[in-house]
Amino acid sequence: MTSVHCYAQQQKNQNRARIIITDVPKTKTRDKNNQEKRKNPFDAKFSMKSLEEICKIGPRISGTKGMAKQQALLIKHFEKLGAKIKKQSFQERHPITGKMVTLTNLIVQFYPKKKKRILICTHYDTRPLPDSDPDPRKRTGVFLGANDGASGCALLMELGKHVKSLGGVYGIDFVFFDGEEFVYQRPRDPLFRGSTHFAKQYAKQRRIEAANPAKKTDEPIYVCGILLDMIGDKHLDLYWEKNSYNYAETLTRSIWNVARQLKIKEFVPKIRHEIRDDHLPLNEIARIPTTDIIDFDYPTIRKSNKYWHTTMDTPDKCSGESMAKVGWVLIEWLKIAQRQQEKK
Repeated sequence: MTSVHCYAQQQKNQNRARIIITDVPKTKTRDKNNQEKRKNPFDAKFSMKSLEEICKIGPRISGTKGMAKQQALLIKHFEKLGAKIKKQSFQERHPITGKMVTLTNLIVQFYPKKKKRILICTHYDTRPLPDSDPDPRKRTGVFLGANDGASGCALLMELGKHVKSLGGVYGIDFVFFDGEEFVYQRPRDPLFRGSTHFAKQYAKQRRIEAANPAKKTDEPIYVCGILLDMIGDKHLDLYWEKNSYNYAETLTRSIWNVARQLKIKEFVPKIRHEIRDDHLPLNEIARIPTTDIIDFDYPTIRKSNKYWHTTMDTPDKCSGESMAKVGWVLIEWLKIAQRQQEKK
């Protein structure tokens, strides 16, 4: 992902999401004591263990053995949970060698027979090089991508244990995008290869279905999407992201409202950054209203993105508690979403 600007003040959305879950009702006074006693069901230790296990593989660059090992780890985990796994493979040219490389989006489906679905996604490739390291001598070294890569995967590994028994109106897909950062040199090398391919394939299928309304297919209809990126930071600060607010305001507000009800203060309902990330192809090509949950101040607001795309993005900078806070919000948000019908 890349940052476009930093915004200190909230701006009014001009393009509301087309389909979305309603806002969370306000907590009633008589429920206050019960609210305070609620415990986070999300396993922080498991999330952190999963992050560390992924990082032990080393770099997970698109088209490499490291990526293949990570794919095997994720497939084994989600198959044990009873999920249906699909591989969406496609070819891209390697930015350096020029040879064709196979990239693969992993699609993990819960309740696969449900036509209308909620998309929760992350990228699982790592940047080839730590090219933003403050030490120029380290910019050709190893980029581990603990927060920027592994944290989203680790969170979904734990979240899968909860959604497998959630039930409700919608099916749920976890999608792991490949090639988000298959970048050696910008602006020469394109970003968001996996999400762009996914979005184009989805848009193509929707056009086919629109042209043949009488023909029934098993292809999904996504009512909304949630992108997870850099959510493992020990010092978690999650602001509204500007593009997310513009494309999917109601969705974005509904998630932050759940965090408010749970008293998770790390979710701050103000716009701070404008980020180019995997949610852009989903919004602009696939037309899936999608919000980006991202902490783009790694490690802190004061130090901004000191660790981003550097050799310092390692597991010791991450926290299972941070992932658990995000995970709890998603669990509760999904419970609400599953009880509500799609708005016409």
